[in-house]
Amino acid sequence: MANDSTSTTSPSAAVSVSSQSESKQSAPRPRAPRAPRPNFKQIYRFPLPINVHPLPPLIPHNPLSIVSVLLSYLTYFIAPPHQEVYPAYFDADTSSVHVTDKKAIRALWEMGFFGKGTLSRSEPSWLGREKKRRGLLGTVASEDMTRQRRSERRELKLERARMERVAVEERLKAEAAARDAADVSVDHNTLSPSADGLTNGTDGTAPNTEKFSLRKAREARYLESRRLAAQDGEERGADPAGKRPVGGKTVRFSPVVQAKEIAPDSAVHLLDPIGDEPGPQEPPPLQDEEHLQLSNEEAFFLAYGLGTLDVYDGKRKTLLPASSLLPLFCQHSHFPPQDPSVDPKPDDPFLVSYAVYHHFRSLGWVVRSGVKFGVDYLLYNRGPVFSHAEFAVVVIPSYDHPYWSETEARRAQCDRNQSRSWWWLHCVNRVQAQVKKSLVICYVEVPPPGPCSAEEGSTSDIGDLLSRYSIREMVMRRWVPNRTRD
Repeated sequence: MANDSTSTTSPSAAVSVSSQSESKQSAPRPRAPRAPRPNFKQIYRFPLPINVHPLPPLIPHNPLSIVSVLLSYLTYFIAPPHQEVYPAYFDADTSSVHVTDKKAIRALWEMGFFGKGTLSRSEPSWLGREKKRRGLLGTVASEDMTRQRRSERRELKLERARMERVAVEERLKAEAAARDAADVSVDHNTLSPSADGLTNGTDGTAPNTEKFSLRKAREARYLESRRLAAQDGEERGADPAGKRPVGGKTVRFSPVVQAKEIAPDSAVHLLDPIGDEPGPQEPPPLQDEEHLQLSNEEAFFLAYGLGTLDVYDGKRKTLLPASSLLPLFCQHSHFPPQDPSVDPKPDDPFLVSYAVYHHFRSLGWVVRSGVKFGVDYLLYNRGPVFSHAEFAVVVIPSYDHPYWSETEARRAQCDRNQSRSWWWLHCVNRVQAQVKKSLVICYVEVPPPGPCSAEEGSTSDIGDLLSRYSIREMVMRRWVPNRTRD
């Protein structure tokens, strides 16, 4: 009997070859390289928009160091440096200060993180985002990077939830098969994961408990898309007529549209064939429509505390000195704005809030608005581009001076201004705990009306007026028994 000399391939070898080819085809595409991150330490190296010239070190046992110090003093007196002053204007409709000069916008943001872009979340980056949208710029804006990171995290969570759901279904199938086979116990040590991290339901295996990553989620999504595409190809091959199976998606038109028939030679000409076709028109030049919006506290700190901002009246185009800015900001701290003839009181909201702003700015903190977290201010160690805010500040006026308790009317007014409920405190503290910030309650001691207060109309010496306010800080933290046993 002659033996058959034809070579055959074993089923296991065929499966291994097909699995290798499938793994090669299912490899994810390489990710595009990200744009280099800008050097934030170099861009935001100045904490405030002022020119600082430090002196060389003075070494007592080195007489040459004295000469270098004297030379630096002599150079400073002969050619003093020019201090840049940036223009801005006060808008009475929005009760805020606006900066429209492009150089001033970049300087105020990069040196101290002052203001907010009117068309952006924080940094004025509308022009870069608009250029990128039109294909004129290859860089990525900060908002786009944040949106990309959020979409990647959302994709990872959805894929992880889907894989966990599939693993639970496979486990339930394995347990049902074990009960049908009258197996009393299921050996979980013999469970082996499949190639994509899921369990193999044919041999009763359990899901793999390894941690899912974004790369594995993308690979699983790529495999799922290929499987769906293969199924769609098989369905179309089984139906050569191109008809969709029963239950597929169909599109039905109205009887009027069904009765219409369009001739193949009928064409719609949008342009006159006799006339000349107009050439491609160039798009108009892109202009920056965004400006920087400063709060009243930031504008007064730059104008009075640093002297680097000139605020003009939006209607009269006249320069407003610091002595005129203070009653103007106090007037617009109320809604609707108070009458200019009304003198501001010592517990005016602007005076109280500016005292806290000036206090933390003088300590080196970057102070930003905390309205999105339900507080007054947020304190950054270096700035919002380096890290998240560490502290959230709530400003509360305090009336401990005996002047405010002399009459019943004053006591009632003080109680209304400083009263806060426990429900409010619990809500604010819970929000800050969720965003991992420490709540700081700042009590501002309001002084009584005196000769230097704004109530008497003497605002020339603003330093004496602000020196009468004192601030007490109290940090609220969650009490954990394991950490605070002492």
